[in-house]
Amino acid sequence: MRPRSTGDPPQHPYTPPLRPRTPPLLSIPSIAIVGRPNVGKSSLFNRLLGRRVSIVDPTPGVTRDRIEALLELVPDPVDDPEGVPRFAELTDTGGYGLYSPEGRRVDESGQDLSRLDADIERQIGLAVERATVILFVLDASEGATPLDRAVAELLRKRRLAEKVILVANKTDDESWLVRLGELNRLGFGEPIGVSAKSGLGMRRLVAALRARLGESSEAPPERPELRLAIVGRRNAGKSTLVNALAGQPRVIVSEIAGTTRDSVDVRFEMKGRTLVAIDTAGVRKKKSWADDVERYSHGRAVEAIERCDVAVLLLEATEPASQIEKALAKELIDRFKPVVVAINKWDLVEGKLAAEDYLAHLEQELPSLAFAPIVTISGRSGEGLEELVAMAFNLHEQSGHREGTGRLNAAFARILEERGPSSRLGSQAKIYYASQIGVHPPTIAVVVNRPDLFEGQYERYLLNRLRDVVPFSEVPIRLRFAARRRA
Repeated sequence: MRPRSTGDPPQHPYTPPLRPRTPPLLSIPSIAIVGRPNVGKSSLFNRLLGRRVSIVDPTPGVTRDRIEALLELVPDPVDDPEGVPRFAELTDTGGYGLYSPEGRRVDESGQDLSRLDADIERQIGLAVERATVILFVLDASEGATPLDRAVAELLRKRRLAEKVILVANKTDDESWLVRLGELNRLGFGEPIGVSAKSGLGMRRLVAALRARLGESSEAPPERPELRLAIVGRRNAGKSTLVNALAGQPRVIVSEIAGTTRDSVDVRFEMKGRTLVAIDTAGVRKKKSWADDVERYSHGRAVEAIERCDVAVLLLEATEPASQIEKALAKELIDRFKPVVVAINKWDLVEGKLAAEDYLAHLEQELPSLAFAPIVTISGRSGEGLEELVAMAFNLHEQSGHREGTGRLNAAFARILEERGPSSRLGSQAKIYYASQIGVHPPTIAVVVNRPDLFEGQYERYLLNRLRDVVPFSEVPIRLRFAARRRA
């Protein structure tokens, strides 16, 4: 592994300077979904988006952080045939009042959850204060419960009533619509009856949202320049790192292991460049999973790796690398993702642990990431974060670089001349032609006489030697061997 900071000379000549400041990030309206636990907020969130983003589970409290995604509201082809799409940032929030101060509540592993109460409600408060529209969701089958009325009072106290659209979820057929009149007493006007499960009533809700948002929502936001997935074991400091990058308490940070249950996208800007940091659930061994929620969380973490441009594998300086980090390294390598290995809490061991010793430990435990650069950081103090982000951009640039065919062929010829694969039954390995056929990851097609001679150990040797001469030495490289076709 290569402990290189961004102050060192670049490994390739195409690292651009940081760009001028971009337009404001949150230039589109925001819609916040709020309500008590288990009324179907996450199901409604997914239904509006048309895809599964939030984890949906009958266990109260699965959603803790606020989850955000870009929502495109398409006009109704019958009622609004000349309309244009409208865009908004849709936010799913945790349930108001989940963790009652009157009693101790525990999660599946027996940990006290009451300490999360203030953090969850603070995240909800941040979402509703900046929202253009608030979808206050209730369960139509239960009517207005005392906890629903408490949520209504909280919204009124914050003077947010004018932003509210009342949504009665679980209105599973037309017969339910006549029972919604009692919800008018909450003081937010006539509720819109919907079924997030079946889609009943969604056309009316979308029309109401489009009317509230108006023409200011017609332009989509700019795509971020980089999507950065933060992955690691539980309690490695992923959420602390995301908050430090964003410059605000965007996700809940707690010493309770497993606080983050879903993947949370956080958009932020650093030195004029826009990024999305994806905070993921902490990974544990499968045998330690307590329930389906952990299975979903693990799946979302893998999905975050799949859709990111660069991953940060976060390790704790105070803990040795474990099987969890090895498994994550394999996920990253299998998907050919550029990786920055970030050693968090380095300030706690500086002066006590020699950097050379820790580096030797990582080389032994994570040999598959030997090409990946390493940065030392402190999520709490912010030390090393600019270097981390600059390194991530550097890797993204490397992964998108195209190398000239002539230089590639010369490199392969020189490597083969130095050392070719072991001959089998007297066969001599030959490379006829090499060409880069793709980027992200750099993908090189190599036409040879016998592909089987280049597989396995020699392919690893070839990759290692290739990194010494190509300008994408710190990112995964995909080699594709093919036999020459005979005319």
